[in-house]
Amino acid sequence: MFSVDDHLLHLEGDALPRDVSAAVARALLADGARCRAPVAGAVYGTLLNDRHALEALGNAVNAAPYKAPPRAPVLYLKPRNTLAGHGARVVVPGGQDGPGVQVGASLGIVIGRTATRIAAFNALDYIAGYTLVADLSVPHASVYRPSVRFRARDNFCVIGPAVLARKHVADPDNLAISVAIEGTPRFTANTATSVRKVAQLLADVTDFMTLAPGDIITLGVPHGSPVAHEGARATISIEGWPSLAVEFMGATA
Repeated sequence: MFSVDDHLLHLEGDALPRDVSAAVARALLADGARCRAPVAGAVYGTLLNDRHALEALGNAVNAAPYKAPPRAPVLYLKPRNTLAGHGARVVVPGGQDGPGVQVGASLGIVIGRTATRIAAFNALDYIAGYTLVADLSVPHASVYRPSVRFRARDNFCVIGPAVLARKHVADPDNLAISVAIEGTPRFTANTATSVRKVAQLLADVTDFMTLAPGDIITLGVPHGSPVAHEGARATISIEGWPSLAVEFMGATA
């Protein structure tokens, strides 16, 4: 079992995560504390789970070699080297002249107990809580073959700052998400545009693989996510939750 009573966060320098009230969590973060990822399980990203992303592909989803839209969740693994916490510093490949880093803000679903072939009607019972995930990638065109080179760089999966207990999230399928990058318009999205809602995603994924306590699966990155460049700071927010900050720097910084 993996359980969260309130707000779970792991401050840098602490041996273990703390489970604290929302007020305490905000006070700790207000002092400028950096964090580690609050959980240490496997992290799975979900592709093409945003309705707008599928619409943008148009007829390309019917072209060879796939010839149809995906009939099951399209997943990829964010390996251990990518995991980072609130305040993480991320190196931008290619420096000032490079393509930057796409900041994909996603709802992270944190598994509370072993989930194998679960049904949608009780899938939420297997969730310990929710968190923010900045699923970072180097901008690239392919969605069917996620490139390790583009998605699995160090610190390319920033999680936190806290895991909110499931009781604090009344409707995970209707959450406003925003990304603020200095010098660019605020990007906004909503989990309501997901093709598979939270319960159905868990049911479909656990039909072919087991999710373990402490694992995270993302609901998916919204279409049109913004790009950050060297020297930028991004703040990822979900309404009323503690915000997640990421700093982008050059390779020699």
